Amino acid sequence: MMGVGIVTMISQVTGRYGLAGALSATLAMSAAAIGPRISRLVDRHGQRRVLRPTALAALAAATGLLLCVRLGAPDWTLFLFTACVGCVPSLGAMVRARWTNLYRGDARRLHTAYSWESIVDEMVFILGPIISIGLSTTWFPQAGPVLAGLFLALGVFWLTSQRATEPPPHPRGTVAGGSALRSPGLRILALAFVATGAVFGSVDVVTVAFAEERGHKAAASLVLAVYALGSCTAGVVFGLLHLKSEASKRWLAGLVAMAVSIIPLLLAGNLLLLAVALFVAGLSIAPTMVTTMALVEAHVPRAKLTEGMTWTSTGLAIGVALGLSAGGWVVDASGARTGYVVPVVAGALAVVVGFLGHRRLRGPATPTREGQPGEHDEDGYAGVGGQRDGERPLA
Repeated sequence: MMGVGIVTMISQVTGRYGLAGALSATLAMSAAAIGPRISRLVDRHGQRRVLRPTALAALAAATGLLLCVRLGAPDWTLFLFTACVGCVPSLGAMVRARWTNLYRGDARRLHTAYSWESIVDEMVFILGPIISIGLSTTWFPQAGPVLAGLFLALGVFWLTSQRATEPPPHPRGTVAGGSALRSPGLRILALAFVATGAVFGSVDVVTVAFAEERGHKAAASLVLAVYALGSCTAGVVFGLLHLKSEASKRWLAGLVAMAVSIIPLLLAGNLLLLAVALFVAGLSIAPTMVTTMALVEAHVPRAKLTEGMTWTSTGLAIGVALGLSAGGWVVDASGARTGYVVPVVAGALAVVVGFLGHRRLRGPATPTREGQPGEHDEDGYAGVGGQRDGERPLA
């Protein structure tokens, strides 16, 4: 919502869409660079001690950005404050870490909780940009970012006030050092999410261009909402299922389904057919996301879980930025219909990553000190489906 609000605000005030896009990319890359480090601090010191000051810093930077836009400050100041806004914490990772802490050892409830979070994410995806764009275009240009900042403040302080569900911190010295990316499984998941994010980003920008070419640019938001609706629908159904198959196989199947379901977008000749195709394509999103988080939980040490979940979000954000750029370039060069080649290629790359890294997600992440798979070693890693401290298998 903040990113869309900044783009709308800049385009409304300056009319410079190139500047708006560059600031949006700056925000995405800044969040991708800073987010995992914030999450590592959260794992060490707890959510309350880290989230509140970082949220205040992000809000202060957003205020500075709004003032610079209002006063017509030089462009470099806009980039500076936008980059600082990127220190906003990854709240999705924080909430999922709480669910994991709350339902650790109860795979059925944890699966349902992850599915619920995926549905909430999609609802935010649907409503956030619509509200932000609507306020900025009908009220005043800064309205979208202002509301996003208000939601951030309320959300962070409300979440951190819930002390009972906050995961316990793991101070330095109680666990082995280093990043959660030491887990080979997490690296595979994050890399696959870069390609997945490129699918999402390119679909967004190409769909807007597709609708504009057919004289119905305003309908683009509705068509994209149908895409998210497909994911919500699948999330509800998937949350009610309690599959016993191996999580890594479900994850790979989700990537394949996503890649294959994107192909019909190349054949859509009008907005109605495009909406139907996007709804079908959206059906694979939520199940893949839910299974990814389950795999992160299985392959990342408990003391680094928030950081691990943030790395997948980081990969997704980088992919979205790349997809937006590549999709826009292809649309400018060859038209909107050809632009759907970008998500098709990105989906294929996700499948390639999945097949190449599939085996790393199946067995234990690392051998344990006792040589038994599925238990934490000195770095805290556990295998997919392995037990942790006497808990039931995840899948």
